[in-house]
Amino acid sequence: MERCTCDDSPDLENRKAWQWGVCGDNLKYSTKFLKKFLGQKRIGKDLRAKVDIHNTNVGIKAVKNGLKTTCKCHGVSGSCAVRTCWKQLSPFHEIGRLLKLRYDDAVKVFSTTNDAVGHSELASPHRHSHPTKHHASPRATDLVYVEDSPSFCRPSKYSLGTAGRTCSREGNCDSMCCGRGYNTQSRLVTFSCHCQVQWCCYVECQQCMQEEVVYSCKQ
Repeated sequence: MERCTCDDSPDLENRKAWQWGVCGDNLKYSTKFLKKFLGQKRIGKDLRAKVDIHNTNVGIKAVKNGLKTTCKCHGVSGSCAVRTCWKQLSPFHEIGRLLKLRYDDAVKVFSTTNDAVGHSELASPHRHSHPTKHHASPRATDLVYVEDSPSFCRPSKYSLGTAGRTCSREGNCDSMCCGRGYNTQSRLVTFSCHCQVQWCCYVECQQCMQEEVVYSCKQ
């Protein structure tokens, strides 16, 4: 973002041996911008607003934990007498992989009233709690949800289902077909081949045929 300036708070040890340089990722600005963009100044009173705020904070925390100090050495013959360092976020795919794992292990929550402070909080039944307790608050690293996801395997108002969908036998047939299995079909496919540029000025091709195996999900 053009408005996002370089990080101006190095806070590194051994200032004499370390020099702050390049342009570090300004996590402080981006966090402030994100919360403002998502409207977190307005305290959500309903359950879904609390869930959205909780999940946003989980994402911000994951990004913050991935912040690294990256350095480049300067000196004679590659010595590290002086280093130029900057703060750098972890690669996008690493954060995405971490959040995907948390998504797969997300916690279902409901709203409960905390008698001690007198306002509602998120709670999850039995998860991370002592056996004698009925519920406990989700952890700060847990992604949470309110409603179970609908099944996308069968036709519904949310999905056309996966019956008849083509898939890759080595890749995704088992998951896409939702355990129903898949059909195997051979077919002849016509395609252009042996193409040549003719003077002047068009391309002349022959028509070739080859057998192709197609996999599709069963009903």
